[in-house]
Amino acid sequence: MQNLIYAAPAAGVLALVFAWWKASWVSQQDPGEANMVEIAGRIQEGALAFLRAEYQVLSIFVLAVGGLLAFAYFGDPSRGWQIAGAFVVGAASSAAAGWIGMKVATNANVRTTAAARTGLAPALNVAFSGGTVMGMTVVGLATLGLGVLYLLFNNVLGWELTRTVNVITGFSMGASSIALFARVGGGIYTKAADVGADLVGKVESGLPEDDPRNPAVIADNVGDNVGDVAGMGADLFESFVGAIIGAMVLALGFDAVKSQASIGPVIMPLVIAGAGIICSMVGTFFVRTKEGGNPQHALDTGAFGAAGVMALATFGIAYFMWPQGGATNAQGQVVTWMNVGWATVAGLGAGVAVGLITSYYTSMAKPPVDSIAEQSKTGTATNIIAGLGIGMQSTALPIIVIAGGVVIAAEVAGLYGVAIAALGMLSTTGIQLAVDAYGPIADNAGGIAEMSGQEPQVRERTDKLDAVGNTTAAIGKGFAIGSAAMTALALFAAFAQTAGITGIDISKPLVMAGLFLGGMLPFLFSSMAMQAVGVAAMDMIEEVRRQFREIPGLLEGHAKPDTARCVKISTEASIKRMIAPGALAILTPVVVGFVMGPEPLGGLLAGVTVSGVLMALFMSNAGGAWDNAKKSFEGGGYKMKDGSVHPKGSEAHNASVVGDTVGDPFKDTAGPSLNILVKLMSVVALVIAPLIIA
Repeated sequence: MQNLIYAAPAAGVLALVFAWWKASWVSQQDPGEANMVEIAGRIQEGALAFLRAEYQVLSIFVLAVGGLLAFAYFGDPSRGWQIAGAFVVGAASSAAAGWIGMKVATNANVRTTAAARTGLAPALNVAFSGGTVMGMTVVGLATLGLGVLYLLFNNVLGWELTRTVNVITGFSMGASSIALFARVGGGIYTKAADVGADLVGKVESGLPEDDPRNPAVIADNVGDNVGDVAGMGADLFESFVGAIIGAMVLALGFDAVKSQASIGPVIMPLVIAGAGIICSMVGTFFVRTKEGGNPQHALDTGAFGAAGVMALATFGIAYFMWPQGGATNAQGQVVTWMNVGWATVAGLGAGVAVGLITSYYTSMAKPPVDSIAEQSKTGTATNIIAGLGIGMQSTALPIIVIAGGVVIAAEVAGLYGVAIAALGMLSTTGIQLAVDAYGPIADNAGGIAEMSGQEPQVRERTDKLDAVGNTTAAIGKGFAIGSAAMTALALFAAFAQTAGITGIDISKPLVMAGLFLGGMLPFLFSSMAMQAVGVAAMDMIEEVRRQFREIPGLLEGHAKPDTARCVKISTEASIKRMIAPGALAILTPVVVGFVMGPEPLGGLLAGVTVSGVLMALFMSNAGGAWDNAKKSFEGGGYKMKDGSVHPKGSEAHNASVVGDTVGDPFKDTAGPSLNILVKLMSVVALVIAPLIIA
């Protein structure tokens, strides 16, 4: 049983080798003509410049927090400096995954454009291969990092199991910290550029999407990478790690683990994660389509097929690793291997269901999006009212599904079952993230096709891939939110167990105060993110207007825009304004925990989890619906119920563009960042729980 732990780092190494193979294959593909290469080079240069600037700031933060952790635990023989070391390793692993994924994605975009000159199938292959590198790098570094730390502390240094698991919680905190800043910073960057490009270029000047005359277009394409590749990768990296850590901490409460009769419940989450990597790798080989086929079907085959195989594999792993006759958890419930298997299936099923519900509310030609497009004919106000209404409505079914998944998992396997359900939902993160990262690569490919003046059929093919990418992105956001809810609950349960809290009494004034503070935080956090986008977008709008006004012949196509200036505006704004929301997320649980105590801190976590998950669903789905309502006008026009057709450039289309602009920071900045807020606060509470008790 002890030797099975080697499966996790071995699977991590295998994932990294697979990612290297895919990255090498992508780099060998034809990058196209000289002007295509030049445009792609500017996008990559801007993306990597942003990451360099962001990581310089974050390196100071990581060293400072690592130092504080080492100081706080100074003299504690059960943790000491090692928890600070685990924090730094987790942060470095998350940052490395973002850098590698971004580098390959910006290599794959121009090669996808070049492949689209040949056909749809080759373009899909290149774009998905680029996304696969991001997915496999994330899960590879996560399992390798956790596995190596476990082996170092438990096998090499000979620490007891409880000490080992408590120390490697620092890895999760490091991953969560980087994820929050990556999501907030990337979201501010991409939406400042997007808003400026759309409002001045499309609405005011009548330029098409990704027109090379628009100075903000390069920054917009850079933003697709920093927000939807690096940002999403960091998000799922810390969800994946958080689910594993939460399950490992809760496993310490089983009688078989306490008596040292079995370590199976503790190391099983790492083995499940390793098995998920294998299933994800196999799933990538089934993502294939023929010319004229539907790329969505190919992506679904790979993702859902991997999830189905993983569900069966989990039963086999649980049967082999679980203590014979079952194990009794801290609540006195006897849990068998079959219970663990069903809890995993509950998590997988909930993840798929939330993704499909999200797809329904955000996809073109579905009633919710059609209703927003329909109401655009009477102006901007009704478009925005409709989008807000759809976003609010879209929270109901996912919450019911998540609640059902939690109840089923807890009924069959207790709180450990909730953690395993979260891990089940995330077990195939490798291919789920590959499908999600494929979207911005296809989007960039379309932009390069437009800016380099390719034949119309090339843009048509990249647009078909991009349309599928919008749906996969919406499903990915739903998947990320669902997994965030389950992971936050698992981490919350792990905190309660570590802090010795058996229940939270909301009749106590301090606990109620913590609950209200937690419920308020997602609103304050979202306000910071939205205002940051608004201020940065104003600077971008003024700059684009200035260039149209002051550069002779720019609108006529006789001069080139100063794209570097727009890239600089987005970079500086995002780096400057990501600090305050990140500090809020990290400092609040520390202050509440030390000033008010562990039970009020539990109330804070409960409030932020409920409010944050609901806000994330509302904002992400409203933004996605607004986006596709706008796209409904941009093909051959949108046909209203009264039979009238409203083409691109009509008043209804302009109203939908404004609605989409409002929704941009909803779905790409504040909404996704809330996923990380609820998890980060729980993992910070888990790490400081021993200090609060002391």
